[in-house]
Amino acid sequence: MTPDEIRERIDKIRRMADDDADERAHSDEDVLHQDVLSAIADGTLCGDGAREAAALALTTRDVTFSRWCA
Repeated sequence: MTPDEIRERIDKIRRMADDDADERAHSDEDVLHQDVLSAIADGTLCGDGAREAAALALTTRDVTFSRWCA
């Protein structure tokens, strides 16, 4: 998982939020966060790469859409 791949996924989440697809944006945000955490946990991402990936993934918090759980 590269920073560019993470940025692409964040852009997709932003587009969904802009299109009022909140449920899908929230789902994709959750999957992105899980994927980054998994990559860190299994050693695929480590050191500066892990920090950068986590910081990028957390920028989805700044995307405005409804977040809720059933």
